[in-house]
Amino acid sequence: MSWRIGVDIGGTFTDVALVNEDNGRIGIAKVSTTPDDFGAGVVQALSIALDDHNVAPESVSLLSHATTVVTNAILENKGARIALVATRGFRDVLELRRSARVDLYDLYQDAPAVLAPRHCRLEVTERLDASGAVVTPLDESDIDPIIEFVKNNDIEAVAVSLLYSFLNDAHERIVGDRLRAALPGVPVFLSSEVLPEIREYERTSTTAVCAYVGPILESYLHRLEEAVSGMGLPKLYVMGSSGGVFDVAEGLKMPAMAIESGPAAGVIAAQLIGRQLNKPNLISFDMGGTTAKASLIKDGQVETTSEYEVGGGDGNVNRWMNGAGHPIRVPVIDLAEVSAGGGSIAWIDPVGALRVGPKSAGAAPGPVCYDGGGVDPTVTDANLTLGYLDPGALLAGRLAIRADKAEAAITERLAGPLKLDVDATAAAVVSIVNNAMAEALRIVSVERGHDAREFSLVAFGGAGPMHAAELASELGVREIIIPPIPGGFSALGLVATDLKRDYVKTFYAPLTGIDPADINAVYQGMEESARDMLRATDIPESRWVFERAADLRYLRQAYELTVPAPADAVTPETLDALANGFHEKHRQTYGHENRNEIVQMVNLRLTAIGRLEGLDLRQTSATGGGSSMTGSRKVWFKGASRIDCAIHDRDKMNAGAEAPGPAVIQAVDTTIVVPPGWTARADDNGYIIMEASDGC
Repeated sequence: MSWRIGVDIGGTFTDVALVNEDNGRIGIAKVSTTPDDFGAGVVQALSIALDDHNVAPESVSLLSHATTVVTNAILENKGARIALVATRGFRDVLELRRSARVDLYDLYQDAPAVLAPRHCRLEVTERLDASGAVVTPLDESDIDPIIEFVKNNDIEAVAVSLLYSFLNDAHERIVGDRLRAALPGVPVFLSSEVLPEIREYERTSTTAVCAYVGPILESYLHRLEEAVSGMGLPKLYVMGSSGGVFDVAEGLKMPAMAIESGPAAGVIAAQLIGRQLNKPNLISFDMGGTTAKASLIKDGQVETTSEYEVGGGDGNVNRWMNGAGHPIRVPVIDLAEVSAGGGSIAWIDPVGALRVGPKSAGAAPGPVCYDGGGVDPTVTDANLTLGYLDPGALLAGRLAIRADKAEAAITERLAGPLKLDVDATAAAVVSIVNNAMAEALRIVSVERGHDAREFSLVAFGGAGPMHAAELASELGVREIIIPPIPGGFSALGLVATDLKRDYVKTFYAPLTGIDPADINAVYQGMEESARDMLRATDIPESRWVFERAADLRYLRQAYELTVPAPADAVTPETLDALANGFHEKHRQTYGHENRNEIVQMVNLRLTAIGRLEGLDLRQTSATGGGSSMTGSRKVWFKGASRIDCAIHDRDKMNAGAEAPGPAVIQAVDTTIVVPPGWTARADDNGYIIMEASDGC
């Protein structure tokens, strides 16, 4: 019997999902996240999971991990002390940034702090022109002072980004070789290795981010590798932001790939159940302890983008807006994120208005009801006060919660100053957070030109199924899918994905003037690197897949669209097909095309995939004819106030069993709220399907 295990660190809980490869059976374990040492929580959760489900370490075939280390280091400005080496005269490119601003009318907004302060931005004399030809040879005597500076100033990592090195990396490699030889304990990241792609600022920013987070990620992963190896578990893989896993060595070459790894895993899991249930059009909704994320799956495909920024914003909806943070030019699953989770703190602003978030109680101290020292009421405290949560049901009773403390905190800090009763105040908190999350759902659907009513909503995360029906009603969505182990669903995505690595290389030329042999050479070079990466895995060559694409634009445009390219040798017919594909995608994206305009090739892309065996996910349904209803309690619902509500045990719901609203379905890892006008039923694979009645 063989098992796959995924571990996801959330803001409040660390989740472990286990899947039996033979029968698809699923298990879960949850522990509180340990912010002071994330690895300690991971090891604790793994130990509990192995013990609770009687899994021998030697029977584990895959161990994958989604980490928040990279994102947290940037958001908290706690990365490594780095130096940036640039072409003479260009050391301030990170500070000059682009002219884009998040808010055109905010004259006081500040850009994120530059990752390398000015005295740590160093220069070498050299210059290439826009074709990659040498204008000024590299003065190697400039390298020795840089080495001394790094040694004398406690520099932990170095980023090297020279002008036009994506066309000709000779100078950059000389600098890199000298630094690596003289500074064996200091990681050196070259932009020609990290991102050999046009656009100087984005290339430099991505390289600087890799240097900034690299030492922290390396320390964390190496300690975790030692710990899991000591438990007898197999090689550790890390989830990437584009929806695939990679091994630790590959991740340390490009640490920026690990940004947004947790949210990406949840979307991949949603894509998997869409295939399993034959539902290709889904909106993925993930609400955890600190944030809520939304993404769209259309015709079974997940959208990715390389246009996004990290480390900026004020906690409002993140639309990957230019000017918000540090640009990271690596593929990431396209999603919208808002600071709205179970731990989001409710507060009253100076003008007396009720607000929720962006600050979160996190895992420590956590919501007031967790009795961990928290004093500020949160969304979880409001849900408990309204009757949605059972004080004795969370984590099968292992997490005792205090309803009295939650109600007291809401009364003292919110209801009293607002002169409202407790129920009205708690309901207002839930309404505010629902409005914020509905905006994220609109961004990935309506604002992308899709009719949300044509999609089903996949709701997961510990808090997602509690809020899903209200959000679905807001968007006109008629069906909600609650997957197995929704509270650990992102961890489940870690074992349902493939091994994946993305490569890019700038190839700047009009399509009409390209020699196909030159493009073949670039693709073959990327494939050689990809094959070296895949050989280091245990995946047989028969399951290797290489997907090609090209970034194209009209000659005078500033930005590109990515078009799939055939996997065969490039021919003139291939170039014609690329042009036709670009015209069509331009029409779909912008509503018009111009087939008389010259098409410009900008970048060539390659995605290397090592396919894992497919999985069918199942949660064992109850057997027998007993009722799943365990009792009732008074629960608050919009428009009805407090009404009697049936309480169901999910583990006792037979396949086909129904729970008409108003109802609450309790599980070890989540609570499902079924409002009046909705009906929930269990299917053969352990999914809960919620459907709205007419007029709801």
